[in-house]
Amino acid sequence: MEATHALGLLALPVAAIAVAALARRLGLAAPLMLVVAGLVAAAIPGLPDIQLDPEFVLYVFLPPLLFTAAWESSYVNLRENLAPIGLLSVGLVLFTTLVVGYAAHLVVPGLPLSAAFALGAILAPPDAVAAVSVARRLGLPRRTVTILVGESLFNDATALTVFRVALAAAVGEGFSLLDGTGRFLYAAAVGAAIGLALGPPLHWLRVRLDDPLVETAVPIFAPFAAYLLAEAAHASGVIAVVVSGLYLGHRSVQSGALTRVLSGSFWKVTVFVLESMVFLLIGLQLPLILDALSRRSWESLTWYAVVVFLAAVVARFAWVFPIESIPARGWRRRRAGFDAAASGRPPPPSPPPGSAPRPTTPWRQRVVLSWAGMRGVVSLAAAFAIPFTTHDGRPFPERDLLLFLTFTTVLGTLLLQGLTFPALIRRLGVGSERERYADQVAEAAAQHAAARAALERLEELAGGEASAVADEIVQRLRGHAEQRQHTAWERLGGGTGPAGEEVPSATYRRLRREMLAAERAVFIRLRDERRIDDEVLRRVLHELDLEEVMLSRD
Repeated sequence: MEATHALGLLALPVAAIAVAALARRLGLAAPLMLVVAGLVAAAIPGLPDIQLDPEFVLYVFLPPLLFTAAWESSYVNLRENLAPIGLLSVGLVLFTTLVVGYAAHLVVPGLPLSAAFALGAILAPPDAVAAVSVARRLGLPRRTVTILVGESLFNDATALTVFRVALAAAVGEGFSLLDGTGRFLYAAAVGAAIGLALGPPLHWLRVRLDDPLVETAVPIFAPFAAYLLAEAAHASGVIAVVVSGLYLGHRSVQSGALTRVLSGSFWKVTVFVLESMVFLLIGLQLPLILDALSRRSWESLTWYAVVVFLAAVVARFAWVFPIESIPARGWRRRRAGFDAAASGRPPPPSPPPGSAPRPTTPWRQRVVLSWAGMRGVVSLAAAFAIPFTTHDGRPFPERDLLLFLTFTTVLGTLLLQGLTFPALIRRLGVGSERERYADQVAEAAAQHAAARAALERLEELAGGEASAVADEIVQRLRGHAEQRQHTAWERLGGGTGPAGEEVPSATYRRLRREMLAAERAVFIRLRDERRIDDEVLRRVLHELDLEEVMLSRD
């Protein structure tokens, strides 16, 4: 029986990874396919119920997912967009709580306002995982993606704090506006302080270990430590995790090259597995929620679900559209810095045909931001955390209905908004072709300046070398640096010259990949013939793989 139960637990991540892999192969949004797969699996007769444990989600799933998102985020870009991120992650959460709460209170007979506001706080924070994955794949402007990422990093903290305040009022602990504001400020300030306190010692430890495996292992415990310490202090674990992730991610460039390769691979795999399981779990919750509502009429349930869903969607539009666009001055400054750093470089080629679409107007970006309000697992976890009884022993008002309305809104936003989000982006023409081309030009300028600095340093060092062997080595290093100077500029043409011929850098990469494949085949053959050991094979293949990864970078 225990083995059967263990196999059942193993089936969940295996199925999640299989569906996510299929979605990636088909070029579809994995979160949406996973939710649909969960719904289909939930309808299979005899399948055991798998209930979403809120403690498990908030303490096991949420910290590493938030930490990785913060680690990979640009602290500089987030800082330059603090105003819109703050308006969404704090202002919009509070506004959505009020709108959804009042809507639910008006349409559901007998639903207390405190319980309705708890539902509003549950549904207030969008989960930007699905939206950001689609946005990056379709090339949304960087600023739009930055705002979506920044909102998803901080809105959970606001929503969970408001949820706890509303829940306290609903179960009979009492509530005042001053008390609620004090709780929110305390949770945010102490959570940020804990995250900031963890960052420097962990970074100090990482840069002094001089062991890539151990250096990679250190940050694994950072999100859980930050979350648990903050929650123990009754502060925001979410903010603690995000702040520590931003601090360590911003300084990860000071680690060794192999540490960065290992860390990047580890976190990508971790996020892939956890996100796949989370979205599959969302779909699997349907039977549990429907069983508790079997005595209610479908007409009234449908009416409640539609009103709450529309309230959540309309509230986001009503908040986003009045917000004025805030220009990002820092981006232009960085462009100017690259221009100054790369003085004397070759002139950049003209933009490729079709790379200059119509300018993105503010209202188009606001439509995209407004439609990117997909809800996710944090909302479901918070809903399942609603207690069964109040302090005086009475059943919590309409707990089962609140779970149902949370599920329908999460499902509705993921499927309706998620499935139409790519088409909306294409229809509005909100693309970043100019931005990507500007990135390539800036990268080429930086590569040119860096290679020139490397050549100057080589000339300084070569002055002290007098042997013929040293001269040969210097010539090889000089040729390599010069080749890197030209590669980025050649890449602007997409790997082809003006007449469609293959540029030298593309030829170099193609021929070198063929050489690496030949080397790899020899090493494998020698292992099969037992002339080298598997340990030797793994070591040499790792070196070849690192070089091939660099060659494959577009």
